[in-house]
Amino acid sequence: MPLLGADMEAGTLVEWVKHPGDVVKRGDIIAVVDTQKGAIEIEVFDNGVLDQAIVKPGEKVPVGTVLALIRGTGPEEPATVTKTAEQSAPARPPTPAPAEAGTLERPTRVRVSPLARKLAEDLGVDVLHVTGTGAQGAITREDVERAAAAGPAPTPPPAAAPPDRGTAMRSAIAAAMARSKREVPHYYLSTTIDMSAALAWLRTENEKRPMPERLLPAVLLLKAVALALRDVPELNGYWTDGGFRKGAGVHIGSAISLRGGGLIAPALHDVDRMDLTTLMRNLQDLVARARAGSLKSSELADPTITVTNLGDQGVESVFGIIYPPQVALVGFGRISDRPWVGDGKIEKRPLLTATLSADHRASDGHRGGVFLTAIDRLLQTPEKL
Repeated sequence: MPLLGADMEAGTLVEWVKHPGDVVKRGDIIAVVDTQKGAIEIEVFDNGVLDQAIVKPGEKVPVGTVLALIRGTGPEEPATVTKTAEQSAPARPPTPAPAEAGTLERPTRVRVSPLARKLAEDLGVDVLHVTGTGAQGAITREDVERAAAAGPAPTPPPAAAPPDRGTAMRSAIAAAMARSKREVPHYYLSTTIDMSAALAWLRTENEKRPMPERLLPAVLLLKAVALALRDVPELNGYWTDGGFRKGAGVHIGSAISLRGGGLIAPALHDVDRMDLTTLMRNLQDLVARARAGSLKSSELADPTITVTNLGDQGVESVFGIIYPPQVALVGFGRISDRPWVGDGKIEKRPLLTATLSADHRASDGHRGGVFLTAIDRLLQTPEKL
């Protein structure tokens, strides 16, 4: 059972996507698990054959419990415990809750796995009229297929509203953030960045692009953070077992506000190696899937640093709380016209406040300052991002 944040202690297996005897490869979705974030697709991290499914749908088991055994493809290879996102993460990260926080919104108020929801959309089945046979009444693929075969169902009488997932999520966030503030020695820095060059380049660049491929300022900020981490790698990783461990890549947890007031921060992988077009496309996809409740386990377990952007809410600056075991969080406020002194005169410029919340055990204020300066420098030459 993978660790998926929010001080997660246990999860409920909703359904197996793969079954004993099925060939699996790294990255395949092997199961769906229900958590306080919703139904999460669990990826497999080994190639082989699913030898045995140990946990049954409907069972709630603690984090770290072996869910399945995977056998290698060689004739003599024994079955081995499959790796999960929990094994690839260094420690227990709490659920993000900087200035925005809340619960993952579900498109409907029924328990339904992402795969079952997609199948229902394809088959024209209303999940509100499907009886779930999975964990805690969750709707599985088989339930949708049976409903489609049976034809349209009569409208059921109004049912009582299910328990509010948001209450449990808020409690988990409160515990996680309190633990972070209690155990992590935070330090905070901020700087003001002149965005004139970045916005001018963005306008010119977007004029060349069709509407669906146009870039938002957010992708420039994400790419600048990723490249700045090359100068200050001690901000990209985890504090675990009494020391700092550098992240295997630059996987930025992007704080995404959800309809209804929630927030989640899944990972955009290898941001430093993406071009801006790919980054924009991947960010849009991540936002859509986060709001639809169809994230993958690695996207919740892999962030090496988190970025939160509250500019669209009119906030000028945000000082967030670090999500252990990460050691840094970057905040961006809104870009607004303010007085700026340049070339000996006061001018109106589009300015942005960038902030850093960092773990003093892994870095110090000097290195944090180098990092913020690098972000500023990179945004002055946006064509090189």
